[in-house]
Amino acid sequence: MKDNKHYWLKSGSYSLILNIQQLLFGFGGFYLLVRILDKHSFGIWVLFVATTTIFEMSRGGLIQYALIKFLSESAEVEKPRIISASFVLSGILMAVCIVVNISLAGFLSRLWHYPELLPMFLIFNGVYILQGILSQFQWIEQSYFRFGGILVTTMIRQGGFFFYILVCFIFNLPVSLLSLIYAQAISTGLAALLSWFYVRNYLVISYHLHIDWIKKLFNYGKFVFGTYISGMLSATINQMMLGTMISPDAAGSYNVAIRVFNLTDLPTNALGTIVFPQSAKRFAEQGKDAGKYLYEKSVGTILAVLVPLVIFVFCFPSFVVRVVAGHNYMDSVPLVQVVILTCLLNPYDKFFGVIMDSIGKARLNFIIIFGFTVSTLVFNYFLIGRYGIMGCIYGTLAADLIIFVIRQFILYKLLHVNMLSPFIYACRFYPEFLRNYVKPLLGKIPG
Repeated sequence: MKDNKHYWLKSGSYSLILNIQQLLFGFGGFYLLVRILDKHSFGIWVLFVATTTIFEMSRGGLIQYALIKFLSESAEVEKPRIISASFVLSGILMAVCIVVNISLAGFLSRLWHYPELLPMFLIFNGVYILQGILSQFQWIEQSYFRFGGILVTTMIRQGGFFFYILVCFIFNLPVSLLSLIYAQAISTGLAALLSWFYVRNYLVISYHLHIDWIKKLFNYGKFVFGTYISGMLSATINQMMLGTMISPDAAGSYNVAIRVFNLTDLPTNALGTIVFPQSAKRFAEQGKDAGKYLYEKSVGTILAVLVPLVIFVFCFPSFVVRVVAGHNYMDSVPLVQVVILTCLLNPYDKFFGVIMDSIGKARLNFIIIFGFTVSTLVFNYFLIGRYGIMGCIYGTLAADLIIFVIRQFILYKLLHVNMLSPFIYACRFYPEFLRNYVKPLLGKIPG
């Protein structure tokens, strides 16, 4: 039990740091790219990244949690077999994704009227292989409760790519979309090489085919895989549909609104890494009341943080868009103003998944996310044709509201969660924060 608590404490801290790091490098790269690339090229890059991210997320969903779980719990004699099985499963998935990637490359380049997409997708296969090797090393390291190497190698992969963009921006160097992929390949390759030094002492491989472990890894990860894919599709389908039904430029403008939305997502993700282990532990020890309290308290805390941010962005959307993306994307202002309101639903949705996973309802969580993806696709198909880019916002909002009601009904049935209780905790947050943190801090100031 002590080792388990130690793992979750370190894992939660590392996840928080990675979230902050990803926000800094991810948003920093976006901030520079919207100023380097013309609007059409940026839209194409958004569509390309949305497509290729699905491949990477599929691997993480299928293998990551299963590999970490079984490696951290199994006897030493089994670990080489588990590692070998994970490499085999990763290789099979990688081969499938590469075939799909090659098959789609020509079609998508014609669909989005950008011939350079064909070599972009083909060259990305090399990046995808390097990402797979890096991910395997990082997951093995994490299963041994080692996180320093993960932070360093992730910083090299993300920071190296950001550094390339920064140099081009400072020295006004020409940037092509192909050069961005080459920069990704170099930074990922360096990170994978360094990651091997961190994990080499744990990288003991069995050179036999262990079908039983391949099945165990697959069966454990299949619902997480489905949840990851459905969640990723729900996050990217809007951009793909806009790029197809209107233009890549529209996808770029929509991406600006989503970037503003993502800036508010950090506290939700950070608290989620803490709530998951606490919820699993308390639910096992105390039952439904513990899960109910953690859900309502967590959502209320995040709402208290989000509400001032939402009010500011809603009242000053033009200022926010100018700061984030510049004057070329002022058509994103109405998108930002509507999208920012959905931030208030995000904590409810996020912690629904956390609670469901922690109480053993991962299959139900997958069904809900899949339903959201399908409903988003249907609503957007009809509304984009009628209202243009705003139809995408309306369609997503409609799907979000429907799924929100369904989630709250499920939480009420399973845990007796009250939808309004988080607002009570949100109101209590401010006086508690002043009493417990601000006043003690002011009391330490001399004079």
